[in-house]
Amino acid sequence: MNFLAHIYLSGKDEELILGNFIADSLKGRSYLKYPLGIQRGVVLHRAIDFYTDTHPTVRKSISRLFGTYGHYSGIIVDIVYDHFLAARWKEYSPVPLDIFVSEFYELLQRNYTVLPTPIQQFLPYMIKDNWLLSYASLEGIGRILYQMNERTKRKSKMNFAIVELEEHYVDFESEFVMFFEELQIFVSSKIEEI
Repeated sequence: MNFLAHIYLSGKDEELILGNFIADSLKGRSYLKYPLGIQRGVVLHRAIDFYTDTHPTVRKSISRLFGTYGHYSGIIVDIVYDHFLAARWKEYSPVPLDIFVSEFYELLQRNYTVLPTPIQQFLPYMIKDNWLLSYASLEGIGRILYQMNERTKRKSKMNFAIVELEEHYVDFESEFVMFFEELQIFVSSKIEEI
């Protein structure tokens, strides 16, 4: 899953949200220098990633793209699934997406000094271009995939994945819905465990 799903799945616990969001910027056991609540968020993030990467429904979505995008297929599916979460947001949250996103950006700004340097560096761009809200539209996803392709020095060709998303939209959407229902159950029990 990508940013939006990780944030959403953290619930209302601010430290859990922060840890879940910054986890990809922390290698190995470096997360242990953070407060316990943030540590729990990192552990949750890693559990979500493992669950997602090994789930048969996600593997099915990835296989649809693998012939063209190789190991970038998983990243593309993470972004595509965030699109469906954003596009279907009203089914998952009573808080409107724009308000949810604004509150999250405020949380990051209040905790700026806690954020790892890579996140501090991209945060202004994330807020300015409103990445999380842009996930809700195909145009927004197209921009995200274009930016991701640029970050890979145009090796990934991820910018073209919008074509597959449009072509297989119904398949990706039904896979997301099925998977996300199971993921939410998994995360509820995982939060209790950690």
